[in-house]
Amino acid sequence: MLVSDLKNIIREVPDYPKPGIVFYDLTTLFKNGGAFRTVIERLAERFREDKIDMVVGIEARGFMLAAALAYEYGLGIVPVRKPGKLPWRITGEDYTLEYGQGRLEVHEDAVEKGQRVLIVDDVLATGGTAAATGRLINRLGASVCGYAFLVELCFLNGRDLLRSDNVFSLISYP
Repeated sequence: MLVSDLKNIIREVPDYPKPGIVFYDLTTLFKNGGAFRTVIERLAERFREDKIDMVVGIEARGFMLAAALAYEYGLGIVPVRKPGKLPWRITGEDYTLEYGQGRLEVHEDAVEKGQRVLIVDDVLATGGTAAATGRLINRLGASVCGYAFLVELCFLNGRDLLRSDNVFSLISYP
């Protein structure tokens, strides 16, 4: 399946969550087995040579992509969660969203010092969530070797906030 085919599977919902916004509904892609397989194969191929030690998935849809990539690579997966979801000692990071403030948390022992981590999420928009995740991983002593996204909303310039030359989005909307 071609990337252009994947883009055609994503449902575009106009005026959601407010007038003038086009929401790209990925559930139509996730429920299509062939499309989902293509997404995972393409993302996995892009980062196959990057010597990844751990895959980090950002809540919530990033979990689906990260889990499939971790399986493909034979690696573990670390969930980065919204506040109050993790049962053990955590470290957190506050960040700015396009509509307010957010916070992400991860277990203190989620990654080991020196590990190379791939951060995965469904959409790169303003970059705040992914950048906060990168700061969390760095604070724990690991390094971010790349960022993988299914969709990038290029007009929001989120890539600029990541300060990495290893950012890949399978589908881009200008």
